[in-house]
Amino acid sequence: MISFDDAFQRVVEIAVPLGTQCVPLGEGAGRILAEPVIARLSMPRCDVSAMDGYAVRSADLGAVPFSLPVRGETAAGSPPGAEFAPGTAVRIFTGAPVPVGADRVIVQENVEREGELARIVRPPGAARHIREAGSDFREGDILVPAGRQLDWRTLTVAAAADQSPLKVYLRPRVAILATGDELAVPGEASGIPGAIPESISPAIAAFVRSAGGQLISREMYPDDPAQLRLAAAAALAGADLLILIGGASVGDRDHSRSLFAGPPDYIFPKVAIKPGKPVWLARIGGKLVLGLPGNPTSALVTARLFLAPLLAGLGGRDAAATVVFESWALAAALPAAGDRETFVRARIRDNRAMPLIHQDSSGQASLLEADLLLRQPPGNSDFQPGETIQGLLF
Repeated sequence: MISFDDAFQRVVEIAVPLGTQCVPLGEGAGRILAEPVIARLSMPRCDVSAMDGYAVRSADLGAVPFSLPVRGETAAGSPPGAEFAPGTAVRIFTGAPVPVGADRVIVQENVEREGELARIVRPPGAARHIREAGSDFREGDILVPAGRQLDWRTLTVAAAADQSPLKVYLRPRVAILATGDELAVPGEASGIPGAIPESISPAIAAFVRSAGGQLISREMYPDDPAQLRLAAAAALAGADLLILIGGASVGDRDHSRSLFAGPPDYIFPKVAIKPGKPVWLARIGGKLVLGLPGNPTSALVTARLFLAPLLAGLGGRDAAATVVFESWALAAALPAAGDRETFVRARIRDNRAMPLIHQDSSGQASLLEADLLLRQPPGNSDFQPGETIQGLLF
């Protein structure tokens, strides 16, 4: 049994990216960039008008009102490089290339059109209303760094940079296998004597998806070693990570550690924490297997502590950055933890940490109130109201 710090460090060390692939821009949402987005062109590509109006030379401006003959028209998408004669104006629209020689745009609200003449009736002001070439970004600029998650903002920039497809990290393929004779499918348990709804795997499945994993299967089996061995082997064959829920302890019906052909190559066999001591992580035939306790709160606490960084690192993100503790002032006293480091569920109240009354590892309703996991060191010392303690967003 090792400490939380040692177990967490081992997760960070083994959670390395699984590889990369190229995906079309339209399929990139939520993925992690494996290489930076570099602009393939400048934006704007040439000087363009920021307003609808008339392109002119400043040297041709006079005291209002004055008129200039209109010679031509240019709109967004017109080829750049058009010229115009001094002493004239060109009708121009937002986003259109500015004709060579023009150095400002007079907005149409300041102009009255009289046939082929543009009569400027109000002073044009100091603004030139021209977006200069490369004023947004220039060809070769690094716009989005590698490791950034693609969202609606980054996808906008990648598209503007003329980049598609995008190289992203592979998403970890995850299989979930819940075990327990007492378990029933939610919606059916009330009609089965002695059964309880299997509530952990739906939560872990949601956790996996939100953390960037690709859920490939979620199954439930009774505590039958023969069935479990077949199910575990099949699940692991197509997955990068198999999550076993339940059977992680040392009881007669706890089989999760013995489901494979050989002994697990443990990264850690258990961790000196409460709740969640039976959690384990191992390599099986080059694949990863994470064993979570069967108590709901224990499973979700250990998922937050170990599954979050594991999925992050495998998927190309910073594993260590997923578990960051901050200082919180206690809103109420906290009794001594005892001989194991304890992660106490708490809610945030007036920017303080209020420990929840119910800390039973099998409790589930209290999860609705849990905003934080307070990291309480082992020992016989109480924490008093107002004292600071390390907390992790839960």
